[in-house]
Amino acid sequence: MTSSTEELLKRLGVSIDAGTLRLALTHRSYAYENGGIPTNERLEFLGDSILGFSVTDALYRDNPALPEGDLAKRRSAVVSTRALAGIGRSLGIGDYIYLGQGEKLTDGKNKSSILADTMEALIGATYVSNDIETARQLVMRLIGPLLQDAAALGAGTDWKTSIQELAASRQLGSIYYAVEGSGPDHARTFEAVLRIGGTDYGQGAGRSKKEAEQEAAADAWRKLSAAGTPSLPAESEAGR
Repeated sequence: MTSSTEELLKRLGVSIDAGTLRLALTHRSYAYENGGIPTNERLEFLGDSILGFSVTDALYRDNPALPEGDLAKRRSAVVSTRALAGIGRSLGIGDYIYLGQGEKLTDGKNKSSILADTMEALIGATYVSNDIETARQLVMRLIGPLLQDAAALGAGTDWKTSIQELAASRQLGSIYYAVEGSGPDHARTFEAVLRIGGTDYGQGAGRSKKEAEQEAAADAWRKLSAAGTPSLPAESEAGR
């Protein structure tokens, strides 16, 4: 086991045997270029289930008065690709993933989908090398801070739909995303500004236009929710 691998396990706070850890970090692009060796996809499948159960259990126990619909929204928010990728970036997971040359050239170690999938594989690997309780504790260490902010994340993963509904309910005007890209084709980044009724409400950045727009929508949703922009009076809404 290399020192770099030991550092990764230290960051995760778990022990995983060397073979299982390597498998959890093996992306299909690397496996394809190395004779079709096993990938991390089976561990990802396992980890996804453990993640979902652990978060659902915590939400159910900690929010006895919250209806099913709100529980589902909060769960979607904290187990989303965006949320998991954020955790992966904070841990520096990308530096440890085995990637094929094609993914390396396109900065695959920073792609949200690859980071999120690898995080799920690491959860699965923790279970395989230990037990369900150790894997659950890992999930709660990683996801716990997000669960505390679940109310702010309550719009779920589709921020563009959420901000559209919020803007419509408050009659703020039409929505427009101004997106600009920069950098070479293999490492292009995008910045988005969300304008509602001609006013800038949110900004976001990402490695695709869609990701940048989602970030801008999330930014706007949080700002509008925190500001408590008044809704229309009841009588006006009734007349619509």
